[in-house]
Amino acid sequence: MLRSILFTVMFTLAALSHAEESFYNRVDFQTEASIEVSNDLLTAQMNIEVSDPSPTRVAQRLNDTLNHALNKSADFPTVKSRSGNHNTYPIYSKDNHLDGWRGKAQLVLESRDFKAAGELIGILQQHMQLGGVQFSIASETRKALEESLVKDALAAFQKRAEVIRATLRGSAYKIVHININHRGNRPQPLMGRQIMAMSSEVSAPEFAGGDSNLTVQVAGTIEIVPE
Repeated sequence: MLRSILFTVMFTLAALSHAEESFYNRVDFQTEASIEVSNDLLTAQMNIEVSDPSPTRVAQRLNDTLNHALNKSADFPTVKSRSGNHNTYPIYSKDNHLDGWRGKAQLVLESRDFKAAGELIGILQQHMQLGGVQFSIASETRKALEESLVKDALAAFQKRAEVIRATLRGSAYKIVHININHRGNRPQPLMGRQIMAMSSEVSAPEFAGGDSNLTVQVAGTIEIVPE
């Protein structure tokens, strides 16, 4: 029994010693690769808000306006359109008397063709409000760029690891663990105020998408193998 206990104690001490040794000459550091790219996706919100004593007429006016907008959107194949929020709610006076009904509906436009989107927005503004426009990087563009940045960031990590190994006079290095993180600018809202236009003379707005910065960061730990 005593021999068994002594063996257990010795095994535990050896394991602890090995654990401490395994963390010897470990270095944490990070590298990154980044690129500035032009935003190539426009997302616009077109809104309609109506009030009427009759909820039926509110719903009808909303539906008519949205159907008209969708029909116009079909003339612009490079612009995707989809319905957004759509709701109707009662309006009460201060004495809790039902004064009427108000309805709101939204149409969302997405396009990489800024010129076509501007022309469509100009047409829709005859009957709807431009609620906002934002610019971002399209998902397929982002994916391709991030794959390239991952390669660059990993190459930079390996180069830095080799510099550390040489400086510490190790014979080699081992990667203990590594993490890859993606960072990028949020979509840029360029128009946040509502603009109402009911005239047929509305001119098509011109848009400049601006730029965003994409960054891939590689953070990890290496262990230097002594000579």
